Amino acid sequence: MRIESANFRLSEVNLALCAVALILTAIPASAQPRPTGRRDRIADQLRARIESADASIGITIGPERTMAHRSLPEFYSRRDYRPAWIGERAPLTQARRLSDSVRAASQHGLDPRDYHLQSIEALLDSTRGSGSGVDSGELLELADLELLLTDAFLTLGSDLLVGRVDPRTFDATWPAESGRRADLPALLDQAIASGRIEETLSALAPREPGYARLKDALRCHRAMAAGGGWRDVPESPKLELGMRDARVVPLRERLAASGDLPSWREPTEDFDETVSEAVRSFQARHGLQPDGVVGAATLAALNVPVEERVRQIERNLERRRWLLDDLGERYLLINIPGFELDVIEGHRSVLNMKAVVGMPSRPTPVFSAEMTYLVLNPYWEVPHNIAVSDIVPAVRKDPDYLEKRSIKVFEGWSTDAREVDPSTLDWAVLGKDNFPYRLRQEPGPTNALGAVKFVFPNPYDVYLHDTPSRELFARSDRACSSGCVRVEKAIELAHYLLGGDSAWNREHIFSVIDQGTEQTIRLPRTFPVHFVYWTSWADPSGTVHFREDIYGRDPLLDEALGEVQSSPLDEEASSR
Repeated sequence: MRIESANFRLSEVNLALCAVALILTAIPASAQPRPTGRRDRIADQLRARIESADASIGITIGPERTMAHRSLPEFYSRRDYRPAWIGERAPLTQARRLSDSVRAASQHGLDPRDYHLQSIEALLDSTRGSGSGVDSGELLELADLELLLTDAFLTLGSDLLVGRVDPRTFDATWPAESGRRADLPALLDQAIASGRIEETLSALAPREPGYARLKDALRCHRAMAAGGGWRDVPESPKLELGMRDARVVPLRERLAASGDLPSWREPTEDFDETVSEAVRSFQARHGLQPDGVVGAATLAALNVPVEERVRQIERNLERRRWLLDDLGERYLLINIPGFELDVIEGHRSVLNMKAVVGMPSRPTPVFSAEMTYLVLNPYWEVPHNIAVSDIVPAVRKDPDYLEKRSIKVFEGWSTDAREVDPSTLDWAVLGKDNFPYRLRQEPGPTNALGAVKFVFPNPYDVYLHDTPSRELFARSDRACSSGCVRVEKAIELAHYLLGGDSAWNREHIFSVIDQGTEQTIRLPRTFPVHFVYWTSWADPSGTVHFREDIYGRDPLLDEALGEVQSSPLDEEASSR
């Protein structure tokens, strides 16, 4: 009886416990009482502050404001607002590791102050070794630290991944589909679980070798600046080989400071062959005519302060972060301010040539596309804006202009449009608002596209082409086209692109060109083409190059960087 009675009472207890469990299960998790540990009270603080924050402004923490407006709330909602950086007794070791990673952001040309470094370090010091109590002031500081650390990781991660600013904010032609992608809240969770904070952030930066070389250039130029930089070379008439002049002394010092003059023992005033060679080295690195003569343009470049060169490198690290990681195993790279085209195979240039790019009033856009075919002996269908802006005024001055250049006039853009005798038109009344005609230049030696046109469909109607104006390639400033890009070695490029088709050897290409008949040839495989705007880069040998900002984009970039209010990835998410 006792045993049966005891069993009966146990059954009653079990039924009661089950009933309690069912009641608790029916209560929402948010309504159930939380344990009273410090991490749980911090979680309550995080939830309250995140849920009450304006999603478009972020959370204000002292003098700081969070930047990851959407990814930060997403990160905490996924983990039920449990703190990631704070233990039961003090901030975890990985909090200090993140602080070190934020400090190292300067190596990427980024400012650690933009990632709450000072506030994070102050809070780490004030909360280090704090007790396990639940004082409200202490909890507030720990919640502040938690939010700042998470925002620093997410914002720095975004900036390394896609750049600090969205280039579309100041360049309307920038393609919508660009940059790299990652789930940063998920990456942060993984980094915390594995303890690999530094490694995770480092892996978000561009992996292409040019980015690492430019980081090295930044380190070297910052060291030059810390050492006092370089002195100006006095204004003067030109300096050249064979001269003896007191100004050669500061010239030698300036060239030595930037590494163009390897070494010199005494401040001699002789402009000897060593100095001339150093000047040519400097000129080549700055896109100037490498004649070894210090004229006005070379002197102006010599006297740019090292601090401005540092800033120039920082801007171009930002531009590189806008690119996709995978540009292709083989691709064409056209650097617009560099006035050059490179064929890249395995991160190495296998074919280099000069290029003529768009003038500032008709700039060549930055974009990527796939080249699919080329045309030998192409017709030039004159774009309407060029016809009314350039050719119509030229015909008014010279009635034989069209005939001299084998340009025909048609009554429209259809394939069966009727040809019009230009002498029957009143060119004085034709212009921007009154030109219902199409101009087409026939293949031949005067054709503006030369012997070859390289086509990669794109919304800008930009392509690469040959040119009969070979003298343009002798200029150091080659921003003089209407947007398309003229290339110096068009036949060599065509031969390379058709290399997978044995029928198209150089002799066959020349024989088709000699026939003077237009012929379209599809490439054996599509070929990626990337137009970039780099005013500074380091080549595989480590040599650092600088170019003029031909389109005036550096001030726009500086302005955009100064106005950053949120993470670019967050802004992109909000626009979708």
